[in-house]
Amino acid sequence: MTAEPTLEKTATNGIRTALGLGGALSVILGIVILVWPGKTAMVVTAIIAIYAIVAGLVYAGMGIFATGKGGWSRVGHVLLGVLYVVAGIVAFSNLGLAALALAVFLGILVGIMWVIEGVVALSTLDLAPSRGWTIFYAIISIIAGLTLLFSPLWGAVVLWWLIGISAVVMGIIQIGRAFSFGK
Repeated sequence: MTAEPTLEKTATNGIRTALGLGGALSVILGIVILVWPGKTAMVVTAIIAIYAIVAGLVYAGMGIFATGKGGWSRVGHVLLGVLYVVAGIVAFSNLGLAALALAVFLGILVGIMWVIEGVVALSTLDLAPSRGWTIFYAIISIIAGLTLLFSPLWGAVVLWWLIGISAVVMGIIQIGRAFSFGK
């Protein structure tokens, strides 16, 4: 006669399975990013393009069928929907170029954010418990941000590689957690 597993044991096994599967997927994703960085960037761009087309259709549908909204709201929704659909179609027309444009855009965006983050850190210096660390952080943030602003594509490539490496490392750690969870 076999004993029924306890609720606690069942929950623990479920969590271990989720951790293991999540870790394995993270390792696979990281390896794919590292082995085929350009192809995976195009896949991400394709996913964003699909989202844009679907969101565009939803916005256009809201504008066309939402009779309770005012005229300008409906026109705005339709125009926004058309813009999203066109952007998605343009991205699909040349995924490589769209991925490149997205990488440059994200490189510039992250560069701007890091510069602003460094300036904000300096502006709150009088509130910081450790002035030395705050100044060090601000300088590194501003330098990294300016580096990305002056070379956004290079910066985006480095960030993409870091995402791949991080996914592999964190996936391996997650798999380790799956084996040790509940023991």
